[in-house]
Amino acid sequence: MSSERRVVVTGLGSVTPLGNDVETTWSNIINGESGAATITKFNPEEFTTTFAAELKGYDEISGLSSKEVRRVDPFVQYALTASDQAINDSNLSFENLDITRVGVSIGSGIGGLGSIEQNSLILKEKGPRKISPFFVPGAIINMASGNVAIKYNLQGPNTSIVSACSSAGHSIGYSARTISYGDADIMITGGSEAAITPLGLAGFNAAKALSTNNANPQEASCPWDKKRDGFLLGEGAGILILEEYEFALNRGAKIYGEVVGFGQSDDAFHITAPAEDGRGAFNAMINALSDFGEDLSFIDYINAHGTSTPLGDVIEAKAINDIFKDKNEKLSISSTKSMTGHLLGAAGAIEAIFCLLAMRDSIIPPTINLLEPDNEYNLDLTPNIAKKKDILYSMSNSFGFGGTNVSLIFKKI
Repeated sequence: MSSERRVVVTGLGSVTPLGNDVETTWSNIINGESGAATITKFNPEEFTTTFAAELKGYDEISGLSSKEVRRVDPFVQYALTASDQAINDSNLSFENLDITRVGVSIGSGIGGLGSIEQNSLILKEKGPRKISPFFVPGAIINMASGNVAIKYNLQGPNTSIVSACSSAGHSIGYSARTISYGDADIMITGGSEAAITPLGLAGFNAAKALSTNNANPQEASCPWDKKRDGFLLGEGAGILILEEYEFALNRGAKIYGEVVGFGQSDDAFHITAPAEDGRGAFNAMINALSDFGEDLSFIDYINAHGTSTPLGDVIEAKAINDIFKDKNEKLSISSTKSMTGHLLGAAGAIEAIFCLLAMRDSIIPPTINLLEPDNEYNLDLTPNIAKKKDILYSMSNSFGFGGTNVSLIFKKI
């Protein structure tokens, strides 16, 4: 980063379609399991796509009171649960800390879509007096960060970045710089999303963004495969605890890795499609590498954005090839969205967690369903089976509607 203050990751928490904690999710990722199934939250029969990657058994483990469940949208609930896990994992106690030096930045691409949808129906069917007073404060995007701060009395910087599917990546990068520049010592950061609703599904179907492989949901998310036809909609939350390095050492915290690079860009091309020359992804990665300040041959693994869309996958592959061709023969790449689906504004947090665990366990997670590669650049896409590999540096890419892009680089310590 740009200052003398180093930033490390000391805690992880998540709820995902593959498990309601980090280690269960990670085990299923390494084993190549898919979180896709026919939608159970509502009857999807009338929709073009009838499947998604839903959370499973979350209500039983949420740890939330009935009051919290009534008052906030599921995306806030997921963020609270994942934050509790991450705080516990980091062994943080706020009692003896300067709470004005502890901040929160949890992003979301859409926020309380379900609450907006439900209250719109109530307004139409029952009138304005039946709208809950908790509707707005339970649905707006900054309430994920706000509720976490309130729960733990954290009085440092508090923001919520909204940049579509780059939201969590931007939140992590912003949080790292907040610590690096001296504005906080600890940041609780990541992303949360709960967009598997009738309106969310209909909207993405209308945009022709989702796979329609209803006959084989678990095979539908197939990044870089010739049969790919759109992404798999997912939900959940990922939270990371970031700390200033010396602060973490002094309290004896375990360290998953260091944040050493943060790059941003925009395609400035189209509201949903990436620029065909790959300039957006290219510039985000180049900017992260510039922030990193070391040779690009150091990067061992890229957790790609890789959503399983016809355009996006090959354009990201082109950008990776343009940067790393002939300069990094050991580079491995995979898309874990082939298993989790696309968690939209939470994707960057979940995938940052996977980068850190890949370094911890010296293993590259697979890209499942990759049977007929559309891979003109002959990249190592880790098809179908995880592989053992020492990883010292990993990169996580997140790209979003509007052309927004972010890349993060992590270092093993």
